[in-house]
Amino acid sequence: MASTASPYGLRAVNRVDGMPYAGATQTFLINPAGTGTNIFYGSVVLIDADGYIALSTATGADITTNNLGGNGVGAIGVFVGCTYVNAQGQTIFSQYYPSGTTGVVTAKVITDPNVVFQGQLDGSGAQTVLGNNTFFAAVQSTSTGSTQTGNSTSALESTVQTAAAAFRIVGFASTPGDAYTDVLVKFNPSAHSYLNNVGL
Repeated sequence: MASTASPYGLRAVNRVDGMPYAGATQTFLINPAGTGTNIFYGSVVLIDADGYIALSTATGADITTNNLGGNGVGAIGVFVGCTYVNAQGQTIFSQYYPSGTTGVVTAKVITDPNVVFQGQLDGSGAQTVLGNNTFFAAVQSTSTGSTQTGNSTSALESTVQTAAAAFRIVGFASTPGDAYTDVLVKFNPSAHSYLNNVGL
């Protein structure tokens, strides 16, 4: 029972066809000059205009001006950690990208648009939210996560809509009507770069 607000971004559960999610990711580079925001495990990321992975700073409330990838492009997926070499020359396997880290930083991203993710609404979601669309309740930022755990703390909007938005609610991970309902979502086509015919 989800009675406490404890959001965690997006966590992969399975594929929308019911097949297990096998843990597949793709690797992308983060700007070697460093980027000014933390990127936490479970955060949605995009390919920036410079060709590097960056944090999406839109809510996904629509698929135009608030598209997760910016202006209708779509996000590339969900960030699930990175590797980099620290000042001591050690290879670090990190749950999150620490703001300002420079050098070769390789991000792991779940890019499969058919993966179903679990997320927590910022309020109660009744059975009637199933099949509706949702989005992030607030924009992701350098502070929407924990530097202790490395995990995102982004929640999904409980006021769902039929209009186009980032995610479709396809199931429940807690009892419908819980105070902070855990739901299962997938990217809507125009919100994911691999299903969107608009390039960078």
